[in-house]
Parts: sequence; structure tokens; C-alpha cells
Amino acid sequence: MKSLVFLNINLVLRHLPQAISQSVQVFYTGAEWSEIRLRLLQKNFRIGLVPTMGALHQGHLDLVKRSKENCDVTVVSIFVNPTQFNNPEDFAKYPQSLNDDLDLLKTEGADYVFTPSVETMYPQKSQMTLDFGPLERVLEGAFRPGHFNGVGLIVSKLFHLIQPHVAFFGQKDLQQVAIIKRLVLDLSFPIEIQTVPTRRENDGLAMSSRNRRLDAVSREKSLLLFQSLSWAKEELLNGTSWLEVQQKVNRNFKQTEGVSLEYFELVGTESFEILKAFDPNQKSSLCVAAEVGKVRLIDNLPVNA
Repeated sequence: MKSLVFLNINLVLRHLPQAISQSVQVFYTGAEWSEIRLRLLQKNFRIGLVPTMGALHQGHLDLVKRSKENCDVTVVSIFVNPTQFNNPEDFAKYPQSLNDDLDLLKTEGADYVFTPSVETMYPQKSQMTLDFGPLERVLEGAFRPGHFNGVGLIVSKLFHLIQPHVAFFGQKDLQQVAIIKRLVLDLSFPIEIQTVPTRRENDGLAMSSRNRRLDAVSREKSLLLFQSLSWAKEELLNGTSWLEVQQKVNRNFKQTEGVSLEYFELVGTESFEILKAFDPNQKSSLCVAAEVGKVRLIDNLPVNA
């Protein structure tokens, strides 16, 4: 007698080759998604969300890949959120490449792409503000006032509209990940947050949409960020004091023309408390932000997991 084998068809489809993936479906409003989501839930599908601001690179595609590995359906949002830019010029120059993004997402096998208008996400100017306490008083919060309020607003809106089971974020924006985890905890969103490691170029530069704005000279000088992080981690693990490490990095940046350091700090990975000394028994990460040419770049590196 032949034995019968029962397969989970959702699991099988999830791991089929990308080449036979159906075309990505684009939607623009929450109402459109509500109808789609109802059909997905009737099939007991697990929904993953990858929030982005477009100008996609391999780091974003890593998030999509992780979602496809963990969920039955992957939704990618593409929305350049005006409320998280404290610098209007930075907002105006943020790269946008929707057609190229859609081609990449189709190849990667994303199922749905949400590309709302500003009017859809902000039918009226928002009157409320979100305060994340000490988490937003340091580093990015200190140098970009109002930034995390804007992040909190847009992520809350996306969570409310899409209602995913899991949302995926990149480690490169480590402080943002901490902010979003606090948002989920404080507002009781029934959503799992997964963090995906930073994707880097072959020479170590963290992939970022802003890298497109670097000219050849600035691109070369941008390597100082990752080089400083890597050197500092090695020194700390070898017993060099944090103060000595920080001072050496500050000197290196001051001696490099065309690069302006905003901060180079050691923080508690989850609390984002700025640390005065390195403790090998405490989870900590190195964080850096600098203007390279006219482009502001950030990066980080965990020292001990």
C-alpha cells in the first residue's frame, strides 16, 4: 500500500524558486488592503511587513528575504515620510526610484507593495506627538529633533493599516529599532519585531539609500565610519579603555578633510544609555554619525551580543 504524504501547501509555495513568483501587486490605500487582507486571513496566512522609504538596495532585499522565510505573504511599503525629516533640504534630496524598486521587489518575490500618497497617510496635519523618553534624547534624537516622533507616527499608521503579524527592520538603524520595540510594547501592538543584520558593501560601507548621493571622493572617505567602528571594537575587546578609544577616533575624524563627525559613542544596545566605560558583561554597541561631503551617514557595530 502506498503511503500518503500531506504537505503544507503554504510552506511549499513559500520556498518555490523566485522565477515562478507572481507579479507584485501594488495598492495605494488602506481600503484596498482591507479587502486583500480579509482574503489572506481566511486562508490563515501569516503576513510580514517591510517598511521602507524606497531607493531600495540589497539591505532592503535582505528584509524581504527574511519575511519570505518566516511569513506566507510579504508586504513592502514605500513611502518617503516627511514628518521624520527635520531638514527640509534632506527631504527634498532623498532619492526616489519607484519603477526600479518595483522591478527589484518583483525579482525578490515580494507579494504586495503599498505606495500611498502623503495625503493618504496624513489627510490632516498631525496634532499629536510621541515622546520616547531617554531613548530619543541621545544620538539621532539629539541631532535630529522630532525625527523619532515622525518615525513613531508613520510606523504606527503602517501597523494600524497593514496589521501584519511580523515587521522587519534593519540593524543599521539600531536606535530606530529600539524606538519601534518601545512603541510596540507601550501601545500593545500584537506584532513581532525582527531585526536583520546590516548589509555592507565589499569594503565595509553600510548599504544606505543615501550612498547614491556620494561622489567618488566622498565615497572613499565614507569608509572611515566602518573602519573606526571595527578598530574600536577590536581595541575594546583587547582591553583598551573606552575613553582612549573614543579620543583616538575623534582625532582621526578631525584630521580627515571633508568629513565631520557628529558623534561616536558606546551605548547599551537595548537601552541606548550612553556608556562611560566598556563592560564585557553588558550588551553594548558602537554608534557613529558623520557628514561626508554633503551627505549624512550613520552606522553601528555590536561589541558584544
